[in-house]
Amino acid sequence: MIETTKELSPTEIYYRLAQTVIPRPIAWIVTEDEGVVNIAPFSFFTPLSADPATVIVSIGTKSDGSPKDTMANIIKNRKCTICMVDEYNLEKMHYSSAELDKTISEAKQYEIELESIFDSYPPKVQNATVAYACTLNQLIDLGETRTQPIVLNIEQIYTHDTQQLKPVARVGRAYSFLGEDIEAPVMPLD
Repeated sequence: MIETTKELSPTEIYYRLAQTVIPRPIAWIVTEDEGVVNIAPFSFFTPLSADPATVIVSIGTKSDGSPKDTMANIIKNRKCTICMVDEYNLEKMHYSSAELDKTISEAKQYEIELESIFDSYPPKVQNATVAYACTLNQLIDLGETRTQPIVLNIEQIYTHDTQQLKPVARVGRAYSFLGEDIEAPVMPLD
């Protein structure tokens, strides 16, 4: 079946992409504003470049059409910390996707422990084994839409015992644990 995207609703397109671009890593983004720590997961996220070190995240709007707190905080403060999600943090990450008032911290609401490791950046989730301190590079204007891609420069990288990392990804609407690694065939060098 061939479908023309102009004839599909944004929701229909979202489900087509979410069901077929798999697995998708989850950026658990920590931002701050006026003493409130916001933590929210985004699965339309991927590395963009190693030189410069950048990632891209697509951030939607709140149910009322206003910018999500994550986007508003990044635009205002130009900084965030992205934590990669592993099996240990799955439940709290899932709860942190709920839409809360901007004056309520997901860290406090869902008892997510934080630690400050990057100077002048939001804290990271305490037991996250991978985190990136990021600054705003640019917003990408896609016209009249409820989502906006944002390019972030990775300024610092934190890793701890990545051999034990058990990452969680989105596969469609479900979460998935990544299974056993499979060795790639050796390519001949000519």
